[in-house]
Amino acid sequence: MSEDRHPTGAPWRNFYGRFKGKGLRKSQEAYLDEDLAELSPGKVGWEENPDRLPLDLEALFGGREVWLEVGFGGGEHLVHQASSNPDVGIIGAEPYINGVAMLLGKIREAGVSNLAVHPGDARDLFDVLPEASVSRAFLLYPDPWPKKRHHRRRFVTPEHLEPLARVLKPGAIFRVATDIPDYVRQTLQEVPKAGFDWLAEGPTDWREPWGDWISTRYEQKALREDRTPHYLTFRRRES
Repeated sequence: MSEDRHPTGAPWRNFYGRFKGKGLRKSQEAYLDEDLAELSPGKVGWEENPDRLPLDLEALFGGREVWLEVGFGGGEHLVHQASSNPDVGIIGAEPYINGVAMLLGKIREAGVSNLAVHPGDARDLFDVLPEASVSRAFLLYPDPWPKKRHHRRRFVTPEHLEPLARVLKPGAIFRVATDIPDYVRQTLQEVPKAGFDWLAEGPTDWREPWGDWISTRYEQKALREDRTPHYLTFRRRES
């Protein structure tokens, strides 16, 4: 077996974020124990799916259009979109288990049933999503990795963008929100290289939020600290 692969055949992937923060409340532990397994999109990780069989999205969402949110934080936006679009099935990927627990509580409160939750690395999800199966993707206030030597850890790099482009349908929309100017620069540089067109005709197209936007706790923190949000919209090219 190659030294750069797991015994299962999976590629070694470094993960630089947090998997868990401070202790969970008892209610959050209950959400994880009682709700997470039922909301799982299926076999995603290499150990449980070494043959990388694709997810059965028909069985998961009953033929609904499929959207994807990468790194949903506390889940505010994910639940908002699910509530506003009951005819769409939405998968959320988030490795930070505290955020997953917060989302599960919001799902219970909202009573939405068109969500699936992957509590892990989005790259593992890209491995099993069928090609050209997702109609919309969201990357909202991702980890900025501000130090220059850490920019390769950002989501807007070929390691993430190329598999994202593979699973998006031609014409699919990809939304990126960030308050970090250098992240904006890297996004505008790298995302078009991966097969996307930036949909902007004037300053309001990146200065004003989308019409169906709900401000997240990360955005509220940015505003309190006088950082300016940017709202970038891309379309997956047809070819």
